[in-house]
Amino acid sequence: QLQVAESGGGLVQPGGSLTLSCAANGFTFETYGVGWFRQAPGKEREGVSCISWTGNPNYADSVKGRFTISRNEAKNMVYLRINTLIPEDTAVYYCATDFGPTRCNVQASTEYRWWGQGTQVTVST
Repeated sequence: QLQVAESGGGLVQPGGSLTLSCAANGFTFETYGVGWFRQAPGKEREGVSCISWTGNPNYADSVKGRFTISRNEAKNMVYLRINTLIPEDTAVYYCATDFGPTRCNVQASTEYRWWGQGTQVTVST
């Protein structure tokens, strides 16, 4: 069983930025795709971004221009940079990983077998 763990969430004012991290436990990300998802209270889980094992990123339309996903293979980490935070970004953010193609589907949560426990992002004054 592969394990990933998110970190970097917190309370941020609107307009601020933060970086979420997803760490691989006991394996390397090099041959795995990674997806970022979020779930707000009372809402369905939604995909926000993904990055293929080859480094090709995709984004949900709702976050394009503000979210940036990246890989750092030396640190065995995947990051989600969130800029210009708005209250609607408030959610628990999850990373997930699995073997994947060179092009990832942002919304395809069923493609991922291994999920982290989430990190809370709260955007509020």
